[in-house]
Amino acid sequence: MKLMTALLAASAFCGATIANATDLEVTHWWTSGGESAAVKEFAKAFDATGNHWVDGAIAGSGDTARPIMVSRITGGDPMGATQFNHGRQAEELVQAGLMRNLDDVAKAEHWADVINPKSLLEGCTYQGHIYCVPVNIHAWQWLWLSNAAFAKANLPVPANWEEFVADGPALRKAGIQPLALGQQSWQVTGLFNNLILALGGKDLYLKIFQDKDAKVAAGPDMAKIFKAADDARQLAQGSNVQDWNQATNMVITAKAAAQSMGDWAQGEFQVAKQVAGKDYTCLPGLGEPNPYITTGGDSIYFPKLSDPAKSAAQEVLAKVMLSPATQVAFNLKKGSMPVRGDVDLSTANDCMKKGLAILKAGNVIKSTDELISPDTTTQINDLMSQFFNDMSITPDDAQKKFAAIIGTAN
Repeated sequence: MKLMTALLAASAFCGATIANATDLEVTHWWTSGGESAAVKEFAKAFDATGNHWVDGAIAGSGDTARPIMVSRITGGDPMGATQFNHGRQAEELVQAGLMRNLDDVAKAEHWADVINPKSLLEGCTYQGHIYCVPVNIHAWQWLWLSNAAFAKANLPVPANWEEFVADGPALRKAGIQPLALGQQSWQVTGLFNNLILALGGKDLYLKIFQDKDAKVAAGPDMAKIFKAADDARQLAQGSNVQDWNQATNMVITAKAAAQSMGDWAQGEFQVAKQVAGKDYTCLPGLGEPNPYITTGGDSIYFPKLSDPAKSAAQEVLAKVMLSPATQVAFNLKKGSMPVRGDVDLSTANDCMKKGLAILKAGNVIKSTDELISPDTTTQINDLMSQFFNDMSITPDDAQKKFAAIIGTAN
C-alpha cells in the first residue's frame, strides 16, 4: 500500500508537471567545451520534467554577457532564468524588484540544511529573502601545469609558484610559453587576486577586500604581491590569446607550461581526455602551504514573469538544479564542486578531490564578487589590464593606484 501510494503520488506530480509544461529560456555564458557539456546536464534534467530548456547561451565571458542580460531584464524582455556569479552582480536588479524570491522553494527543498558552505545561500539572500540558486563552487586559486611541457624543458614539475617562476628562463629557452594568460581584464585580475591570497595569505586578502584598508593596500605586504605580479606579467609575455579556454588549450597542447585559472579549466582537460596527475598537474593555492579557496561560482536568478505557467516552470528548474543527481552530473563535467554537502563524489578526479578536501577543512572565504561592488571590480580590472600590458608602469606606481581604489571601494 505504501509503495502504491508513493507511485500514485509520483505519477500525479509528473502528470501535473507535464500538464503545465512550458518553454523556459535560460541565458548564460557557459560556452567552452567543458561548460557546454555541463550545461547539457541541466537541460536534460529540466526537459525530463516535461518542460523544455531553451538555451540562451551568449558567446564570450561574463563581462560580455551580463550587460546584455541586465538590459533585457530592465528593458521589459526578461528571460526565464539567468546566470550571474555568486555575490553582488544582480544586487541592483533585486533592489529594483525585478527578480522573484525563492523562499517557498528553498523552504520546501530544505536548502538551508544541504547547501555548504552556508555563505553561498547568504549570498543569495537580500533583506531576508532568497533570490537565487547557487549551483556550484568555483575556486579561482589554482595553477594548472603541463607535465609534457616541463618534460620537454628537462625540468621537474614545480611544486609551487616560486619554483614555477624560477623555471621561466629554461622554459623560454626550450621554446615554451611559460604562462598562458588571456587578454580579457577579468583573467588578469583573477591571477592578481590569486597571488594576494596564495602568497599574502587569508589575513591580507580580507584586509584588502573585506575591510578595504587602503593603508594595508599601500604597505609592504602588498608590495610583495605587486613584485609577484610583475614576475607574472613577464612570464605571460607572448601569450597572445583572448579567451580563457584558449589559454587552457595552450597548456593542454604543451605550448605553454602553466595557467592560473579557476577550476572550470578542469572541464577543458576532461574534454581533451587528459588525466589529472598523468598529463597535467593541479596546484590549489598555487602550491603554497595551507591553501585557501574562495567561494566563487555561479548562481541562477529568476526574473519576475507575468505568465503563470512559466513562473511554475521556474520553480521546477530551481528544484532540478539543486537535486543531488543533477548537482553531481553538472559539476563533474564543469570541473566545479557541488553546493550540496550530501552528494556522492567518489568518481571525482584527483584535482576535484583536492578542492573538496580544502572545502571540508573549512579553508574557504568569500570571493571578491561577494566582498566588493561591480564598480570597484571594474576599476581594478582596468588597472590590472593596464599594468600587465604596459611594462613601463612600475609595480610601485600600480600599487599606489590600487591603494587609491581600495580607499574608495564599496
